[in-house]
Amino acid sequence: MSKNVDTLPEKNPLSFQLDLSKWEKASSEEKEQQIIERESVTFFKDGMRRLWKNKVAITCAFILIFIILAVIIIPMVYPYTYDQQLSIAEKGKLPDSSYNNLGPMEYSNTEKKMIEEGKDVFPHLLGTDSLGRDYFIRVIYGTRISLSVGLFASVIVLIIGTLYGSIAGYFGGKVDLIMMRIVDIIYSLPDMLMVILFSVVFQQTLEPLIAGTFLAKLGTGMISIFLVFALLYWVSMARLIRGQILSIKQQEFILTAKALGAKPSRIIRKHLLPNCISVIVISTALQIPNAIFTESFLSFLGLGVSIPMPSLGSLANENLSYIYSDVYRLLVPALTICMIVLSLNLFGDGLRDAFDPKQKK
Repeated sequence: MSKNVDTLPEKNPLSFQLDLSKWEKASSEEKEQQIIERESVTFFKDGMRRLWKNKVAITCAFILIFIILAVIIIPMVYPYTYDQQLSIAEKGKLPDSSYNNLGPMEYSNTEKKMIEEGKDVFPHLLGTDSLGRDYFIRVIYGTRISLSVGLFASVIVLIIGTLYGSIAGYFGGKVDLIMMRIVDIIYSLPDMLMVILFSVVFQQTLEPLIAGTFLAKLGTGMISIFLVFALLYWVSMARLIRGQILSIKQQEFILTAKALGAKPSRIIRKHLLPNCISVIVISTALQIPNAIFTESFLSFLGLGVSIPMPSLGSLANENLSYIYSDVYRLLVPALTICMIVLSLNLFGDGLRDAFDPKQKK
């Protein structure tokens, strides 16, 4: 049944649903309290927030920071050096063989006499090796060498892989086809076999070339490791960067830069690579433990750093014969390698989960 409009009460149209007399207008302060906005954050800040919530990754980061600070600070204050043979006597004195093969916190006969005379003698925290060298400082220096080699080798892989992959992905066509076939050939080679072959060849050919230069201090073993990484280990990074560039270069801002006449080098440097920075950082973080493990493996085989410079792999190889008598000599460098590689892997996984947009919930 319809109603006549003239019979309706002259009130606000909302009066059929709400009794406005029972409501009060909100003040300006109350309105401001109801405005809840999400804080504007950058991509990096948002990723760091998610990374900080990953307790495993943060714990591994603190372990790595502690190890890095230890290998930097301890050699500055430790009274012994990695190549100091304490058993070698001074001029006019006989060698003191009691320095050889000391156990943890043990003293040689000479040091015991010095203690009896009231002199301060710093203990050998992990004993000494068969040549009378303090084992603790050799482990510290070996950790420093392994970390340095892993970091530097990863930088080499980063530079070569990023340049190669960005060029192949940007130009595409025949350039991409030829460059990627080269990558496929290198990728199909057996890694460890080629690493061993290259290391042996480089050690034989580099030694006469670097004699008398500053590179001789590094030794042929370490230089050969860097060359092996420069020749073999960049292919995964190149593939990853190429895939990212192929997906980004079709977007509008890249087409606009091309239309404005920007050179390919500028487009790659200013537009493409900055949008791949998260992938580059994550891949580099995951490449470092691979480089450290490869260096330790080569040093264990005698193809790594040169004697007397220690490495964790060479220390494990030197003390392999003590597995039944002084097993700690083998366990200390082996566990150090495991701790570093595991911490880097878990921290790299945390970076990937935090900064990869596909991982966002």
